[in-house]
Amino acid sequence: MLESFKDFDEFDVATSGTTIHGRRGGTGPPVLLLHGIPETHLMWHRVAPRLAERFTVVATDLRGFGFSGTPPSAPDHAPYSMRAIARDQVEVMRALGYERFAVAGHDRGARCAYRMALDHPEAVTRLAVLDIVPTGEAYRRAGMEFALGYWAWSFLAAPEPVPEQLIAAAPAVLVDHMLDTWSQKPDAFPPELRAAYTAQFADPATVHAICEEYRAAATLDYAHDEADRGSRRITCPTLALWSASGPVAEWYEPLEIWRDWADDVRGGPVNAGHFLPEEAPDETTRHLLDFLT
Repeated sequence: MLESFKDFDEFDVATSGTTIHGRRGGTGPPVLLLHGIPETHLMWHRVAPRLAERFTVVATDLRGFGFSGTPPSAPDHAPYSMRAIARDQVEVMRALGYERFAVAGHDRGARCAYRMALDHPEAVTRLAVLDIVPTGEAYRRAGMEFALGYWAWSFLAAPEPVPEQLIAAAPAVLVDHMLDTWSQKPDAFPPELRAAYTAQFADPATVHAICEEYRAAATLDYAHDEADRGSRRITCPTLALWSASGPVAEWYEPLEIWRDWADDVRGGPVNAGHFLPEEAPDETTRHLLDFLT
C-alpha cells in the first residue's frame, strides 16, 4: 500500500489555521485528491500512481485526520466547517506552487472539494465529487432512511463528549464497521491499511476533531449551502460518480441535484460500494482520466 506511493514525496505544510500532511508525485497539470471517513490520503493508493503518469498529484489528509493538525475548535464549530477545511487545501496548493488545479474528493473530501469550488472559483479548474450530494441537499431531504443509513452523521455530531468517549473505547469497531458495511468488497482494505485508518481513531484529539467536523456539517455547512442555494454556482466542469448500489443511487437523482448547483455536470454510477477508489480503482481511474485529460 505504501509502496504505491514510493515515488511520492511527503510534506507538511503550515496553513493559516493548522498544518496539513500529504504526498506529491508525478508531473503535469496539478490534481488534488481528498479522502473521506474513516480514511486518510492513503485511500488513493490504487489510483494516485496511475494519475501521476499524466498529472502532478497531491494527496492530503484533511484537517483533523491522519497526520494533519487538530487545531482547537470553537462553540460554533467554525474551525471544522468545510469552509475552513477548504481554505486549508487552497493554501496548501498555493504553497506548493499551484494557483489553479483540479480537485477530486470522496465522501468528506468531496464536501471539501465542492465548497472549495464555490468559495474559490478562481483556483478550481475541474471538480470531481465521489458518492455524495451536497450537504444542504442531504439534510433538506432527510427522513427515516437517512437517519438510519447515515447514522454516522447523527452519532458523530452528538454533543461532546458522548461520541468521543464511545469511540475511544473501541476505535477498531467503528472503523471496521464502516469499511465492512459501507463496501461491497471488504477485502479491498488490506490489514496494514485498516491499521492505518484505525490508528487515527485511537488519538483523542483526532477523534474530537472529526466529531467537530460532523457538528459543523449539521450547522455551519448546512447554513453555508442554504445561503448559496440559487445565488452561487459551481462554474468549472464537474464530474459526479457514485456507488451503483448505495444510498446516493437509491435515494437521489444525483446528476439532477448536481445540475442545480453546477453549470457543466457529467458522470454516473460505478460498480462498487461506497469506497470507489479502493473497491473499483480501475473504473474510478478511467473516469478521472477521461474527465481530467
